[in-house]
Amino acid sequence: MEAKVFELHPENPQARLLNQIVEIIREGGIMAYPTDSGYALGCALANAEGLERIRKIRRLDDKHHFTLVCHDFSQLGQLVMISNANFRLIKSLTPGSYTFILKGTKEVPRATLNKKKHSVGVRIPNHKVARSLVEALSEAILSCTLILPGESEPLSNATDVVEKLGHVLDVIVDAPIGNPQATTVINMEDGQPVVTREGAGSIDFLG
Repeated sequence: MEAKVFELHPENPQARLLNQIVEIIREGGIMAYPTDSGYALGCALANAEGLERIRKIRRLDDKHHFTLVCHDFSQLGQLVMISNANFRLIKSLTPGSYTFILKGTKEVPRATLNKKKHSVGVRIPNHKVARSLVEALSEAILSCTLILPGESEPLSNATDVVEKLGHVLDVIVDAPIGNPQATTVINMEDGQPVVTREGAGSIDFLG
């Protein structure tokens, strides 16, 4: 089965198309969608089968941190445990091209969490289409950057996604990305923020 391609307006995503995409995701579909740091793969939060399909596409082991893409801080705060200091740091850096690794709450399905540390990535992208998808779904999108095996940067346009993954996805969202680099990853599992991957987000905040 070939993926359905939806072309969304970058600043004013069409509600009718958003609703069609969300319906497929709620029914167990997986998608490729644009963010402020390349394309990402995503599915519904409780979609265990979708999670495994994404693992297979990316060839990921069970140590990989998946990311919960959120619409706002209210949603993010329900999914992870954040100290006051880290909350202030996250708030100062988002929306933006950052992923934060934190301990998950009971709202997060266990299969989604890192098995050893019970942690998960969270982020609020600075990208209208990505956040509109989360808002339409009414829950965080279980996600990971669309970096194919053997590559170092994420896919950056829908044409490439269709060509390489059209046969294994249900939905491909066609809209411009922001930065072609992957996100900067900041691990906060042990309280202190540690940059574990430098990417599209500036690390000037470290001074």
